[in-house]
Amino acid sequence: MIQIVVLPHPQLCPEGAVLEAEAGTSVCDVLLANDIEIEHACEKSCACTTCHVIIREGFKSLAPSDELEDDMLDKAWGLESESRLSCQSIVTDTDLVVEIPKYTINHAREHH
Repeated sequence: MIQIVVLPHPQLCPEGAVLEAEAGTSVCDVLLANDIEIEHACEKSCACTTCHVIIREGFKSLAPSDELEDDMLDKAWGLESESRLSCQSIVTDTDLVVEIPKYTINHAREHH
């Protein structure tokens, strides 16, 4: 099994977590399956930025983001070079360290 280390987040995962994941599963699905309630307003269809994460370790093991994901990420709060949408980040055979940003932008709810 692959390990995903989730860094502490004040609301979603105050203590941080070490999760096990199967290759082929999205980071978003792994978080949700382990009761880390990351927002996913578009139901994981790559149409929002609420599931934005920063891959602190293992970023290069993920398939490159496509143009649609890149366009969405341009709208994300706290964008960094290792930012990804967790719904589009598919676990491979490499352990990951994931940071959930403190804030998200829900464009539909917040009328952006």
